[in-house]
Amino acid sequence: MAIPALLAFIYGESDAFNAFYITIAATLFISLIILFFFRDVKENYMSTRDGFLFVTLSWVFASLIGALPFYLSGKIPAFTDAFFETISGFSTTGASILTDIESLPRSLLFWRSLTHWLGGMGIVVLTVAVLPLLGIGGLQLIKAEAPGPTVDKITPRIKETAKILWLIYAGFTVAQTILLMLGGMDLFDSLTHTFGTLATGGFSTKNTSVTHFNSAYIDGVITFFMVMAGINFTLHFRLLTGRYEYLIRDTEFKSYLFIFFAATILMTHNLYGNFYGSLGESLRYASFQAAAILTTTGFASADFEQWPYFSRIILFMLMFVGGCSGSTGGGIKVIRLVTLLKQGYTEMKYLLHPRALFSLWISGEPVKRNIISAISGFFFLYIFMLLLVSFVVASSGEDILTSFCTALATVGNIGPGFGKIGPAENYAFYPAYVKWFLSFAMLTGRLELYTVLIIFMPRFWKG
Repeated sequence: MAIPALLAFIYGESDAFNAFYITIAATLFISLIILFFFRDVKENYMSTRDGFLFVTLSWVFASLIGALPFYLSGKIPAFTDAFFETISGFSTTGASILTDIESLPRSLLFWRSLTHWLGGMGIVVLTVAVLPLLGIGGLQLIKAEAPGPTVDKITPRIKETAKILWLIYAGFTVAQTILLMLGGMDLFDSLTHTFGTLATGGFSTKNTSVTHFNSAYIDGVITFFMVMAGINFTLHFRLLTGRYEYLIRDTEFKSYLFIFFAATILMTHNLYGNFYGSLGESLRYASFQAAAILTTTGFASADFEQWPYFSRIILFMLMFVGGCSGSTGGGIKVIRLVTLLKQGYTEMKYLLHPRALFSLWISGEPVKRNIISAISGFFFLYIFMLLLVSFVVASSGEDILTSFCTALATVGNIGPGFGKIGPAENYAFYPAYVKWFLSFAMLTGRLELYTVLIIFMPRFWKG
C-alpha cells in the first residue's frame, strides 16, 4: 500500500492518503504483536491441512485489510461494498459495485488495480518467493493456491519456481505497459490496465472499460496479452528457454488456442454484416471479447449484450471454459474439460468392449485414475456451486438469466455477464447478504473450490 499512498500524497488526495496511512500503521502494529508473541515457536512443519487453512485465511484477511482504504477514505461508504470490491480484485474477478469509477481518487484506482496484479499470480506465491520464512511449507501452499489440477514445478526448489514465475509475470507487465504507452495511454492507465490484463481480472479506470479509448491498437495489445495470460506459465518458461517441443505436444495449449480461434472466427462471421459494417471491425471486437471471456479477464471493448444471439451464445459457452491450468485465469480450466471429454469417450469404448483395457492420455502421457476422479469431483462441485449461488441470488428477486450468469461470473472469476450484470452494468444493486455470499463465491472459485470448501468438513478439524 506504500505505492498508492505515495500517489495519494503526490496528487494531494488527503482522504485517501490518511486512509492508506492508518491502514498501513494498524497492519504493521498488529503484525509486530503477532510476531512478538510467536517469536519462540520452533515448529516449522506445515501439513497439507495447515496449507489449505493458511491459504484461505490469507486471502480473507488480505481482502479485509485491503478494503480499509476504500472504507476509511469514505469513497465506498459501506464496508460490505468495500470488501466486495477488494476480494473481487484479489480473486481477479473484476465484478464491481462502483457506479462511477472515474470519480474515485487516482490512488484508490491504482490500489484497486494493484489487488488484481497481486492476486493474479497469488499472494501466497509472492510470500514464498520473496519472504522465505515458511521453510518446507512452501509446496503445500503452492498446491493449495495454484490455479489448476496439478502443480508443475519448473525447478526442484519450490521457492526458485515461484521466483521464476514472478519474473516472467513482471516481464510481461513491463512489456505490455510500454506497448500501451506507445498506443497513446499515459503511464497510469497503461499500468492499471496491464494489471487487469495479466491477472485476467478486468478492472479498468474508466466507466466504459477499454471502450473508452476507442483504439484498435490498444484492443489488439490487450487481446494478445489476455491470451498470453491464459496460458500455463510453465509453458512460458519453457518457451523462453528454447524448449519448443513442449508447446507442440501440450494438449491443453493446443485445445485452448483452438477454442479461442474457433470462437473468434464464428463470431466474426456472425457480426460481419449483422452488426459491424467491416470485416476488420468484426474481427477486432470478436477476438477481444473471445479472449476476455475465455480467459475470465472480463474487459469490455463493446456492449456484447447488443450483439446477435449467435455471438452471445458463444460468449455464454466460453464462460464455462476458463484459461489453462497454471495460468492466472479462472473458470473450470481447459485441461479439466479436455480430460472429461476424453473420459466420456473412453467410457463409450468400454460399452463396446467391456473386457478391454483403455488408458486416457493427455500430452503423450497417461492420466492417473486419482486425477480423473479429482477432476470429476471438481466438476460436480463447480456445478453445485453454480446452482447454490444462483439460488441465493434468485432469493433476492432476480430473474433466472441474471441469477445464473451472476453465479457463472463470480465462481468463474469473470466479472461481467448477461442480464443485469452485463458489460455496461455492475453489482451495486444486490442487497448486502448477496454481496457477502458472492464474495465467498469469488474466493472459492479463485482457490479452485477444494481449498475453501474442505475447511467446512467436520473431518478437517479432527486430529
